[in-house]
Amino acid sequence: MNFYPGPGALPLPVLKRIHTELFNFDGTGMSVMEISHRNPKIQFIIDDSVERIKRLMTLNDEFDVIFLQGGGSLQFLMVPMNFSEDGDYIDYIDTGYWAEKAIRAAKGLDRDLEIIASSADSYHTKVPNLAKVQLREKTRYLHLCSNNTVVGTQFHDFPKFSVPVVVDMSSDFMSKSMDTTNLSCIYAHAQKNIGLSGVTVVLIRKEMLTQVSENLPEFLDYRTHIARRSNYHTPPCFSIYVMWHILRWIEEDMGGLNQLGEINQKKADLLYNFIDSCALFDCPVEKQSRSQMNVVFTLPSKDLEQQFIQAAAESGIVGVAGHRTKGGCRVSLYNGVTIEAVSSLTMFMEDFAQNN
Repeated sequence: MNFYPGPGALPLPVLKRIHTELFNFDGTGMSVMEISHRNPKIQFIIDDSVERIKRLMTLNDEFDVIFLQGGGSLQFLMVPMNFSEDGDYIDYIDTGYWAEKAIRAAKGLDRDLEIIASSADSYHTKVPNLAKVQLREKTRYLHLCSNNTVVGTQFHDFPKFSVPVVVDMSSDFMSKSMDTTNLSCIYAHAQKNIGLSGVTVVLIRKEMLTQVSENLPEFLDYRTHIARRSNYHTPPCFSIYVMWHILRWIEEDMGGLNQLGEINQKKADLLYNFIDSCALFDCPVEKQSRSQMNVVFTLPSKDLEQQFIQAAAESGIVGVAGHRTKGGCRVSLYNGVTIEAVSSLTMFMEDFAQNN
């Protein structure tokens, strides 16, 4: 059972379909890994993936969807480079490890960046109240990370702000239905919920493109990739192909994001309810801020945590160690993780608790 935080578990039906097609994609006699990115079959996969994302998220034509390389880390730079210029105000919310990385990257540019809210005072055990966030009057955009994989917190809704809101959704993108009305840009690396490392999905409200600087390098300009339909240069074809299969699985097998979100909530409830009922395990995150995707918890001692991680591995349960900067334990419940796997995990945890 795979509970790794990313790359994470992939749905078994998707793996089987990829296995079936691996040596002969769509009658070509070639693997999809061998086909030229200029082949119409590759462009179809790209275009169909865009349309599936729009349908699943009920996006209208106000949004462009593109697939890029460079992970979420490149977006930490592309966002301020595209949506602000030298000296502009940009406001950020600090909720831990990945938000801090985005902040450090943007600070390397000549922008007036301010952290307008932070969960550091609570050791990142709860997210700031967005309803109380005060933006600077002339800020170009607000940036936040929706789900914080290291500390196990998550924003569950997004109020309307007076400026564009940019969200790093790398670890909860396409995990449930959501209202994008108040959002202007979303980016998400695929390796947690919708595929492999190598491809990053970026959703941009078209009105945001009117403020892009004309002095950007062509490759770092979102408009370049929109105009070339995510095929400006050789794209990560296999990663996009795997994502395409997962999008098909979400839409055709799972019935869409509403149904998938219900399953993901059941998985999270099952694990949190067990942790809260068992004295051996403790989740430090405030209940209203708990992540549906990444459940963090501790045991009474570091030695016992290591025993738990080792015993889990011996029982075929992998990926439950906490982040290297935080320690403790962490279970990631991405789309590819089944309810049955979470149930088996809680039974193992119960048995471990009884013997320790």
